[in-house]
Amino acid sequence: MIGTIARHSLQFIFLVLLQALVIDHVDLANGWVVPYLYVLFIISLPFDTPPWATLLLGFALGMAMDFFSSTPGMHASACTVMAFARIWMLRLLEPRDGYDTGKRPVVQHMGIRWYMAFAGTLVVVHHLWLFVVEVYRFDDFPTTFVRALMSAAATLVLCLLAQALTVRSSPAR
Repeated sequence: MIGTIARHSLQFIFLVLLQALVIDHVDLANGWVVPYLYVLFIISLPFDTPPWATLLLGFALGMAMDFFSSTPGMHASACTVMAFARIWMLRLLEPRDGYDTGKRPVVQHMGIRWYMAFAGTLVVVHHLWLFVVEVYRFDDFPTTFVRALMSAAATLVLCLLAQALTVRSSPAR
């Protein structure tokens, strides 16, 4: 239990610092593509994380990003919406036998098809919310929509790359 909390706390801190100190300073396509790898924290929470904890962690993650990027409430609201969507997506995509407790929603456990439906939806929800709140108008929605989709695609690639580099598959039984 304490090991799990420590591991998730380190992942939280690492992803926020990586995002704030490195990824946010990379200019891709003249600002049209903005990957947000820090959302991987919400995506990869264990299946048995209580809904209230998911929402609280999403809000805390967003507040941490708001602190570093001087965007009062933008990331907090986007991450809270994403955490809420995560709860519903897990219910919607639940396998017939249910989820294995203690496991996390990663490609190695759930497969690429399930993961892309799950993470892809969450990342698009997060990015759309964040970019609409950032622009705060609908008169140029097509541009905001394309920017959000391009950034979501870049974020998903980074999430898959991060998993390929860090998540170990369980040994065969």
